[in-house]
Amino acid sequence: MTGTATDAATGTAALGRLAAAGGLDVVVPSGVDDPRTPSGGNTYDLRVVEALERLGVPVRRHDVAGGWPRPSADDEQRLTALLGTLPDGGTVLVDGLVGCGAPDPLAAAAARLRLAVVVHLPLGDETGRPPERAATLAARERRAVHAAAVVVATSTATAARVEALHDLPAGTVAVAPPGVDRGPAAEPSAHGGRLLCVASLTPRKGQDVLLAALGTLDPALPWTLDCVGPTGSADHVAGLRRTLAVRGWEQRVRLVGPLTGPALDAAYAAADLLVLPSHAEPYGMVVTEALARGVPVVASDVDGVPEAVGTTPDGGRPGLLVPPGDVPALAAGLRRWLEDPALRTALRARAAVRGAGLPGWDGTARRLAAALVDRRTP
Repeated sequence: MTGTATDAATGTAALGRLAAAGGLDVVVPSGVDDPRTPSGGNTYDLRVVEALERLGVPVRRHDVAGGWPRPSADDEQRLTALLGTLPDGGTVLVDGLVGCGAPDPLAAAAARLRLAVVVHLPLGDETGRPPERAATLAARERRAVHAAAVVVATSTATAARVEALHDLPAGTVAVAPPGVDRGPAAEPSAHGGRLLCVASLTPRKGQDVLLAALGTLDPALPWTLDCVGPTGSADHVAGLRRTLAVRGWEQRVRLVGPLTGPALDAAYAAADLLVLPSHAEPYGMVVTEALARGVPVVASDVDGVPEAVGTTPDGGRPGLLVPPGDVPALAAGLRRWLEDPALRTALRARAAVRGAGLPGWDGTARRLAAALVDRRTP
């Protein structure tokens, strides 16, 4: 069998073993399915649960209220009580916001339960956090991943980062990349200027860098920008609005807010180009969501983004990668896109090919199941 077929067979067998052992308990932060606060991590949790159930694994989801990843004593007690209700020997998958923020409940339950933690983004890597707070969160995360029997990351780059950050042996953090939700193919415009950024409005996502880059372009270039995502930082949003007011861009740039379901599908369908200027990005699910609709990308060359962008069979990328936080480089990429019709045609063709080959969430569930039943304590 080919490597892909072997992986699928291994994952299918693991699903059977997981189901035979009684299934899986999944611990997620309360509000994971709130449409007002969509995120890549929330989508990952929800789609994985759906895929596991679809593939025959009994899943019991537990939503835990709390100020994750900085819980109060009451929040930690709530998690401790929940873990205490789960049967001995059971496999428990814990979202990283919860588990990495509350290592003590995990450590107390580690001898009785087979605990797995999904690290979406190392907690200390969030852009804009004060150094002392980042260090505290990193220390908590370190204790949590060492208490867990299994650690899972959503990209190869994030797995390597977690291993290096927390002194785990190379190759011990499993990788289960996100799948992709299919949607209607985009209808490109002739000028290519309908830009879309899908990301929470936070410093890590770099919308300020994007506006700065757009401000260096020829004003005559025909572009508009929709920024889709929840407000994660009021100060960041206030700064964006000031920039729009100073430049007179209130009609050219829209801060749309969070979109899900058909409304998000419509945003992708109306886009010519996805722009993701993040400073840190464990995978970049919005990249694959865009590619699945034939929309090319200009994105930061950081963490798991190159893995998400990928290549076509001929080795071509369905987009352009630029250094994170580099305004001139991002501006140059956008200028190339807007001024070169041949480039737009080539990238759209590559996006269609790459998008057609992207795996769905069943593949993620198989890889996750294989990690849950085969991995040993790091």
